[in-house]
Amino acid sequence: MSNGSSPVLEVKNLKTHFFTRTGVVQAVDDVSFSMYEGESLAIVGESGCGKTITALSLMKLIPHPGKIIQGEIHLHSDTGDVDLVKQSDRQMADIRGNKIGMIFQEPMTSLNPVLTIGYQLMEPLKLHLQMTDEQARKQAIELLRRVGIPAAAERLNDYPHQFSGGMRQRVMIAMAIACSPLILIADEPTTALDVTIQAQILELIRKMNQDLGVGVMLITHDLGVVAELCQRVIVMYAGQIIEEAPIEEIFNNPKHHYTIGLLRSMPKLGPHVKERLVPMKGLPPDLLNPPKGCRFQPRCPARQAKCAETPPLMPMGPRHRAACWFPEEHGA
Repeated sequence: MSNGSSPVLEVKNLKTHFFTRTGVVQAVDDVSFSMYEGESLAIVGESGCGKTITALSLMKLIPHPGKIIQGEIHLHSDTGDVDLVKQSDRQMADIRGNKIGMIFQEPMTSLNPVLTIGYQLMEPLKLHLQMTDEQARKQAIELLRRVGIPAAAERLNDYPHQFSGGMRQRVMIAMAIACSPLILIADEPTTALDVTIQAQILELIRKMNQDLGVGVMLITHDLGVVAELCQRVIVMYAGQIIEEAPIEEIFNNPKHHYTIGLLRSMPKLGPHVKERLVPMKGLPPDLLNPPKGCRFQPRCPARQAKCAETPPLMPMGPRHRAACWFPEEHGA
């Protein structure tokens, strides 16, 4: 699925499971994909489909009792190729923030409430880039200016609770890009924000991608956000990738019936839009005991006997793959 440039990240056969008292939850089940230098890639799907756990697996920040039980995560950089799965906690601490930055859903859970914004911005600069206090302070002010925070020098001394939700998310973006990472992972970065602030944050992420060449991986359930920001889309369902294609293909020529269901349940704007929203029937499966074969088959309108066998990701066109035995022929 190359786009012509070299991959900066290659994920191969990743499995992340949660070992609970009631059984093993197959949160991420045999996921493989690549991300290319400077591209904007979306991972989409309903809540619980495995997209956030995929992102946390890349950072090795999986909460207990989760564990990567199989797979490789290769990060390619100017310092060589490393398999993140094999890195120690100390090695990962050096990679996080330095090579891969992450913006979390709720910045108040990621920012330390008892430390100033300046301290939290300057520490990674001193740690990863060996800057002096004065150099780090200048760079922290520049970062806050870059993400659109007014009176940046004065605000370095403020604490997280003194910032609005949108401003905290801007601080998180500043922290995530502080050390010029190769990849910026944004996990539902606009969830708790109002519509106007959402648009500003998405525009800011787009600028980081286009102006700084940072590869952006957007984790979201919102296909409207994807249309605004991303070049390529991976659709996940029940812990697996079920479709992968360039953005235009996903919207104009979706092949998997789950992708089509997602698109039909998305509101469309315009004076002549008369289509009714079509809710998707059924619920996502229990990942303690997922269905045999295609995991979408209990909800699929095109289900046939063959669907009891697990479909591989099959080519559907240039840079387009879908895991479906009976793909849609004419799009949504």
